[in-house]
Amino acid sequence: MTAPAQETAGAADPADRRGWPLWEVFVRSRSGLDHKHCGSLHAADARMAVQLARDVYTRRMEGSSVWVVRSDQIVASDPDTRDSWFEPAEDKVYRHPTFYRLPADVDHM
Repeated sequence: MTAPAQETAGAADPADRRGWPLWEVFVRSRSGLDHKHCGSLHAADARMAVQLARDVYTRRMEGSSVWVVRSDQIVASDPDTRDSWFEPAEDKVYRHPTFYRLPADVDHM
């Protein structure tokens, strides 16, 4: 006797999900704002990851856009090399607008 065929993609055997890659989810709450990282999930492919991200992270209509990216595709700096990465920026005072004068009518900066 053989096992019954799967009727939907969402009804996959939990044992099969162990091999699914991890995806990082970013949601933009409104047009014009930044995407914010809101969590991770496992999915078989990009299409499934977007659908699951929508279902899990925007259930209350709090999103206008969803990005997903495979976790193994993210490249990041090493926290142990923080000083060498970020310290050189401190000697470039022109990058810090503290000495610029703002017009009086610009009060929100």
